[in-house]
Amino acid sequence: MVQAAALEAELKTPKIFGVERASGFQKLIRRRSTLAFLMTLPLILVIVGLVAWPSVYSIYLSLLNKKMTSFVGIGNYTFLLRRETFQMVIFQTCFFAIVAVIAKALIGFVLAHLMHNIPSKTQRVYRGLLLLPWVIPAAMSTLTWWWLFDPSYSAFNWVLNVFGFPSVPWLGRTWWARFSVILVNVWIGAPFFMIMYLAALKSVPEQLYEAAAIDGATAWQKLIHITLPMMRNIISITILFSLILTFANFDIVRILTNGGPQDQTHLFSTYAFQVGIQSGDIPLGAAVSLFMLPILAIFAYFILNGVNRRTKEQL
Repeated sequence: MVQAAALEAELKTPKIFGVERASGFQKLIRRRSTLAFLMTLPLILVIVGLVAWPSVYSIYLSLLNKKMTSFVGIGNYTFLLRRETFQMVIFQTCFFAIVAVIAKALIGFVLAHLMHNIPSKTQRVYRGLLLLPWVIPAAMSTLTWWWLFDPSYSAFNWVLNVFGFPSVPWLGRTWWARFSVILVNVWIGAPFFMIMYLAALKSVPEQLYEAAAIDGATAWQKLIHITLPMMRNIISITILFSLILTFANFDIVRILTNGGPQDQTHLFSTYAFQVGIQSGDIPLGAAVSLFMLPILAIFAYFILNGVNRRTKEQL
């Protein structure tokens, strides 16, 4: 009886029971964390092997001379900045990315609102059709656009000629070529903005619109004071993601213009390929590709800083 009572008192003691429970819980956490690490290890190895290691190695290469036999420091970077062609590449990349992303954001926003007001059954059909440009491989669709822009058999020029307008050298003159590559990029990327903004619109509570309608708010006031504030974070993240992809775009320019005319449509990626692979100067090509990192870092800092600030305000 005495031993049974002592055992019962020991089990009921909070201190001992808490220690034993905590110890068992910690062991469980350790086992789960170990299992989680082992499950994610293949993905970690892939990221290290295909992203981290090539990035570090490209930084190392950019500090070598053309023969990769001696260390030149930032010599490749200063050499590039003195070249007018590379200065034009910086301008063209920033111009291409900013104009294309703004156009995709505006078109995607308008399409998302149109889709949001379509009945659900019909919306599925139109949503699937509008997503086709984004789903089709970029190289394949860009090749189709190249046929449309072809100087000899251009469908666009044929339509212009039917209405009495002269043919347009879509890929033969600087600004027409820039317009063409931006147009194709917008056509491919706008559906991504549409689907992201459509998802954000569906998350906005309908009660807010109903309350605004009772107060006599117009459609424009609902857009400015309800829709945009509720979608700001989604808009910012989508723009940042698209900026990164647009800066690194390769397929469109490579297929449509190959950087021409006279290197006026080169982006960082296509110019790095031309300098590093085609011309055989791999360190200089690595330096070209790394120039986009500080530019993207600036964009990312301001965009993410705004997202964090708005998130804290909401909390």
